[in-house]
Amino acid sequence: MPTILKPGQLEFSQGPFNKPPFGLLTVMPNLCNQANAQKLVFDIRKLPPGQYSFPYHYHRNAEEVMLVTGGSMKLRTSRGFEIVNQGETLYFETGESGAHQFFNHTDCPCTYFDVKTFNGMDVVVYPDSGKIMISQYNEVFEHGKQADYFKDEENVAGKWKETGPR
Repeated sequence: MPTILKPGQLEFSQGPFNKPPFGLLTVMPNLCNQANAQKLVFDIRKLPPGQYSFPYHYHRNAEEVMLVTGGSMKLRTSRGFEIVNQGETLYFETGESGAHQFFNHTDCPCTYFDVKTFNGMDVVVYPDSGKIMISQYNEVFEHGKQADYFKDEENVAGKWKETGPR
């Protein structure tokens, strides 16, 4: 059955990842949860004046599309900075070239509709701070070094108790 989400019934609040100067507001509970969506993550977001949306990042397993529905904000990408305005649609591909962050440089809130693919799990990379996040669990790790798959696995037999004859 179709779900209709009416603007007058939507309430914005801070999500779990807000800490000044990251003041992005999101409809809560999230629109995709209200609609019981299975393959998409989507929300309406509001970026207050003088606030950043979230740390500069890219997704390894998700594409993202945003439609600016009100106001204006500054966009940071791997190509630099530019102003985006009401009515413009933004697409961020998977990988480093899709890295993005917003800053509201105006005196008015900027609102946008945000849609992201959901493939069960996503890894979000934060190039400025060297972190990664496993988005399904919202677990954040420092991305200090990559390890070999079999590192410290040499003594696997010593970790098994004797099972006796078969």
